[in-house]
Amino acid sequence: MGSPISGTIAEIFLQHLEHIYIRPLIETKHILFYTQYIDDVLVIYDTETTDHDYLTQYTNTMHTNLQFNPTPESNEYINFLDLTINRNSMHIAIDIYRKPTTTDTTIHFTSSHSNEHKLAAYRYHIERMLNLPLKTAQQKREWSTILHIAQQNGFPPTVIYKLRHQIEHKTKHATPRYRKNKKWATYTYISPQIRKVTNILSNTNIRIAYKCRNTIANRIKPPRDHHIPPHNKWGIYQLTCNTCNESYVGQTNRSLNIRFQEHIHQIQ
Repeated sequence: MGSPISGTIAEIFLQHLEHIYIRPLIETKHILFYTQYIDDVLVIYDTETTDHDYLTQYTNTMHTNLQFNPTPESNEYINFLDLTINRNSMHIAIDIYRKPTTTDTTIHFTSSHSNEHKLAAYRYHIERMLNLPLKTAQQKREWSTILHIAQQNGFPPTVIYKLRHQIEHKTKHATPRYRKNKKWATYTYISPQIRKVTNILSNTNIRIAYKCRNTIANRIKPPRDHHIPPHNKWGIYQLTCNTCNESYVGQTNRSLNIRFQEHIHQIQ
């Protein structure tokens, strides 16, 4: 299903299954904790009262089109989403997890995008690092990773340090702000010169958002002239002589029909 409502229907279906099949497990203490995000599920249970094979068999009978492939913890560690969860006798600790296939590729610093777009990934990484209850050593290791990712994508370290300082300052001095009648205006980010226009609105109730033209949608959607006959377009063409069977390949920025007529005129 490709409609925008498909995600909502899938979520309703999963919540229905959880209500019918998972809720009784929680109420009977067969599982102690359950959370789900899209197709990732985290379950905590007591191995002294609940058998792992029983849970696997039970969940695989919930629906004929669903197949669960549980991954048990290893050495008291398990990965869920972007976290590594460590269970020990005293408490549960977490760390940041990256899949082995992660490329750490972001928008390059020299790309013609707004700074808001280029720094969005690093803003997320830094805010996650600062907001999660990480130990000092874990936070230092994550900060080194962020700086390494930035360097691989052409960002000067000063840019990332400045961004972290801004986030920390904003978090420390955060105060509730109520913006009434705020409106948004979207501009296509062609070059940094666009800010000469958007800065005019900085003291108004209009907030600015940027978009770029080089998107996947623009790459794959049909061109605007897809209804124009092929011979009325420009392009690369090939002409073959009916006498000697020799071929000529050319390129034109004008109509192919006009260029063909010019070839006819030259051989007459």
